[in-house]
Formats: sequence, C-alpha cells, structure tokens
Amino acid sequence: MNGSVTLAYDYPLLSVFWSTFWLFMWILWFYLLFRIIGDIFRDDTLSGWIKAGWIIFVIVLPFLGVFVYVLVRGRGMGRRDADALQARQEIFDAHIRRTAAQDVSRTSQADELVKLSRLREHGDISEEEFQRAKGKVLS
Repeated sequence: MNGSVTLAYDYPLLSVFWSTFWLFMWILWFYLLFRIIGDIFRDDTLSGWIKAGWIIFVIVLPFLGVFVYVLVRGRGMGRRDADALQARQEIFDAHIRRTAAQDVSRTSQADELVKLSRLREHGDISEEEFQRAKGKVLS
C-alpha cells in the first residue's frame, strides 16, 4: 500500500458536520436561485427587458443578484406564489364542476332510459311510445 488510505477514524466528527453544513448550504443556494428565476418568469407585471436584466444580473453576479432580488422584490414572491396557486385551484375546481355536470347529465339520461324500459316491461307504454321517448331522452 503505497498511497495513503483515509479511514473513517481519520476524518474528525467536526469535519463531517462542517462538510454536511456546506453541502446543505450549496443545495439551499441552488433552490433559492431556481426559485428566483421561476419568480422572474412568472411575474406578468415585468416587461421582457426587465426580466432579461434580472436574469443576466442573477446569472452574471449570482450572490449579489439573488440578494438584491430578494431585497427589492422578495415581499411580492409569496403573493405571486399564492396567486398562482389560487389560479391553479380555480382552474381545477372549474374542471371538476364541468366534469361532474357532464356525469350528472349522463346519469339522468341513463335513469330515464331505465324508467322507460321498466314502463315498457310492465306494459304501461307500447314499443312505439318507448322508441319515441327514448329518442327524446337521447337527443
């Protein structure tokens, strides 16, 4: 064994904590960076040139750009996130209402056809009346 081998007992506990801390900070930094870039693109009040300026500022001078963005526009980030979440929820609710209304109309048509077939089976209506009523229900 010519090279040095680093074993677990050669790596002090404080160094493990310090490495874990820096790894966490690195992940947190990228999360914040991507969150800010997403907020820049999501904001409809900014013009294209201002968005481009913020993106260049955040990419060219990342630490300064992110900190300045958080100081200048940080308060509105939460509001924009909440507005976007509310808009998505309203779209989802409208879709559910529309789908439920379609299912209700289908169910009522099916119920009407079942009632008509029972009336025909009991002899309360003739085959001709059944076909006419069925045509009205399905149209």
